[in-house]
Amino acid sequence: MDLAVVCEELSKRYLLGEEHSPVTSMVELAQARLRGAGRRRTPREEIWALRDFDLEVQEGEVLGLIGRNGAGKSTLLKILSRITEPTSGRARIRGRVGALLEVGTAFDPELTGRENVFINGALLGMTRRDVERRFDDIVEFAGVERFIDTPVKRFSSGMFLRLGFAVAAHMEPEIMVVDEVLAVGDAEFQRRCLSRMSALGQEGRTVLYVSHDLASLAQLCSRCVWIDAGSARADGPPAAIIARYLEEGVPDAARLTVEQRGPIRLEHIELRDDEGRPTESVERGTPLRVALRIALRERRLRADAAVWILDERGRRIFDEALLDDLSRAGILDEPGVHELVLEVPPLLPPGRYVIGVWLGDEEDGTVLDTEVLRFDVPRGSTDRADAAKRVRAVSPVVRWAHDRL
Repeated sequence: MDLAVVCEELSKRYLLGEEHSPVTSMVELAQARLRGAGRRRTPREEIWALRDFDLEVQEGEVLGLIGRNGAGKSTLLKILSRITEPTSGRARIRGRVGALLEVGTAFDPELTGRENVFINGALLGMTRRDVERRFDDIVEFAGVERFIDTPVKRFSSGMFLRLGFAVAAHMEPEIMVVDEVLAVGDAEFQRRCLSRMSALGQEGRTVLYVSHDLASLAQLCSRCVWIDAGSARADGPPAAIIARYLEEGVPDAARLTVEQRGPIRLEHIELRDDEGRPTESVERGTPLRVALRIALRERRLRADAAVWILDERGRRIFDEALLDDLSRAGILDEPGVHELVLEVPPLLPPGRYVIGVWLGDEEDGTVLDTEVLRFDVPRGSTDRADAAKRVRAVSPVVRWAHDRL
């Protein structure tokens, strides 16, 4: 079978900060001109998103890419989509590439849904005839039939994203790259998204898929690559690579400092026991308390935070956002450092779990979405030895009533 994608010693470097800092007064300007320059140099920080990355993907293969925030997954997809160029190395691609990276970014809010479908389709490489042939399927898939001739500025955010995904998902490229876009819409729409992605694989198309939803990744993919610090750390069957990633790739600590640039930053996270002290495990039958310290550099619009939990199989069994409770709107909007403490009811069976954090706002969207730490729920003294081996998402402490009749 031919290779669809070959990456050879692929590297991508970013430089952070300004190369020069501007002068701020007439005195500084005069001094700078006397020195022969109107700006003074400041050092720039160097970040390698990818470093000597090698990868081969067969035609018709569905490949999952996993790794923590900043590992280099999205950078790889942008290079393969020709959105950005590598600093060194090369990527050889056989076939036309379709990218599902940021759906709906080319939509004009003043134009109708119908007009945006044709424009977006053209930008994605589809001819007008291609769009006309698929138009009814696109609109039905998005579930916006009643509103298709309405300017998209009047769409809800969910309708907007669904239509953007539907246009991109009905392309027919040889290679499709997908980055965290299957989380749009409600549960029914997400099922349709997964079904569509599965159909692409069954049609023999090559798919590269990035997601923190490890369960869907395991369901869709025939192979998985774990990317860590810009390099491929492990490659193999999805179940085995996911298990290894959850065991080795997520810190096992009661307290963790996470470096995060941008207007919204997660500065600290820890688990706490009943008395508010940091802990690495949670006793079965007691609440799970997650404390987050979040810093905002400037005022934001509808800033939000969410905590999610994965079990040992990579299934997301809990996902709760601050703004799920609309009475909390505006709590995180003001600049400064905010502490949030989320108390999760005692529902988890014995086992090992991973906590992930999402941060974002209405202006910038997602700024952080990654696994941050592991913790254990030990087997209690009254639990049977095999209780932890049962397949169950939740396990509340329950009471049995008994009466001999």
